[in-house]
Amino acid sequence: MNQTEFVQIIQPFKDKMFRLAKRLLVSAEEAEDATQEVLVKLWNKKETIEGLKSIEAMAMAITKNYCLDQLKSRRASNLKIVHSNYRDKESGVYQKTEDKDSWSWVEKLINELPENQRLIIQMRDIEAYEFEEIAEILQINEAAIRVTLSRARKTIREKMTNTHNYGIK
Repeated sequence: MNQTEFVQIIQPFKDKMFRLAKRLLVSAEEAEDATQEVLVKLWNKKETIEGLKSIEAMAMAITKNYCLDQLKSRRASNLKIVHSNYRDKESGVYQKTEDKDSWSWVEKLINELPENQRLIIQMRDIEAYEFEEIAEILQINEAAIRVTLSRARKTIREKMTNTHNYGIK
């Protein structure tokens, strides 16, 4: 496999690798470094990965593991949600403010979830991975992913409902 072929294989999901790294490491610079390190690892394994069914799943798993290793080494546990692709050109100022406030609450609530739930929410709801892909990356079965995702969404929904009702039931 030459460099051009490698780039063509990696290019479609390189941004996803970066977003996952940024989700885990928070800092854009650290996420860029992590993505670069993973790309080097993949390049070094290029002969091995050439025949694989899902190179993307392998790349995402390597990215996740590399970032978790980085977090363990510095004992950090901050995660920040990345959501820069949302642009609503039709909304008024009030709606934009309301949306931003709601998104801030959702971000805060996601950050309060256990790590496993945060990762699954990121991969399914933000990165739009299929359950099969998440199962391959995280090495857990699809049923467990569905249950974990359901619990995370329920927790967020309940807390958001309480927030919007100002604690009034």
